[in-house]
Amino acid sequence: MNIVVCVKQIPDPAGPQELNDDNTLKREGKLILDESDSYGVEIALQLRDNAGEGEVTLISMSPGEPSGIRTALAMGADKAIHVVDDSLHGADALSTAKVLAEAVRRAGDYTLVIAATESTDGYTGTVPAQVAELLGLPSVTFAKSIRVEGGKVHVDRQTEAGYDVVEADVPAVVTVTAGVVEPRYPSFKGIMAAKKKPLETLAVSDLGIDLQGWGQNIVSVEDAPTREAGEKIEDDGEAYLKVVEFLEEKKVI
Repeated sequence: MNIVVCVKQIPDPAGPQELNDDNTLKREGKLILDESDSYGVEIALQLRDNAGEGEVTLISMSPGEPSGIRTALAMGADKAIHVVDDSLHGADALSTAKVLAEAVRRAGDYTLVIAATESTDGYTGTVPAQVAELLGLPSVTFAKSIRVEGGKVHVDRQTEAGYDVVEADVPAVVTVTAGVVEPRYPSFKGIMAAKKKPLETLAVSDLGIDLQGWGQNIVSVEDAPTREAGEKIEDDGEAYLKVVEFLEEKKVI
């Protein structure tokens, strides 16, 4: 079973975050594997291992050295494709999806494309569905468990009320909910092996993509407003009337 996993390298969330002059996030220095992507990598590794054959290929679009990608390779992924191009600075969600989709095509035959539900430095949650549309594949979101049999992917899709049982023909794009598995830690042996695993570095021109007219312009960035103190109601025996009135104003009741 061949599985492609879209992963993202991000600045360490534990450190201070800075913006460039154009209001984009600074991505200088060492980048790490987005924690939300580690769940997708783990599920892909389990599917491959349970099948007894196949490969896990990582796809990533990011600047700088592939330090975060190496982490995923050390977890057990077999190879990676890293798209690095200065022209992608400030790329919007659709441009990112176009690059990832072409990289997935370059990866060859695959059964599944797995991605996180959303990245922790972007939170658009739209890229995986766009990749699926560009590849002409079914998209299944918020997966808490995945199995493949009989030419179909079977997914328990997490909802607020529990989960839905969903199936789709393969190949398909599936997004994974954070916390559904316990990602393995890279072992010393895995870290050493990762240095020798295939890692192809590509530019946009290598993918044959025309991104003319792409991009976004972040006009301004403001701090989130300070949370204001809530209204206090002293109970004089009829405080419940004020609570009911408040809920009526908010159209809760």
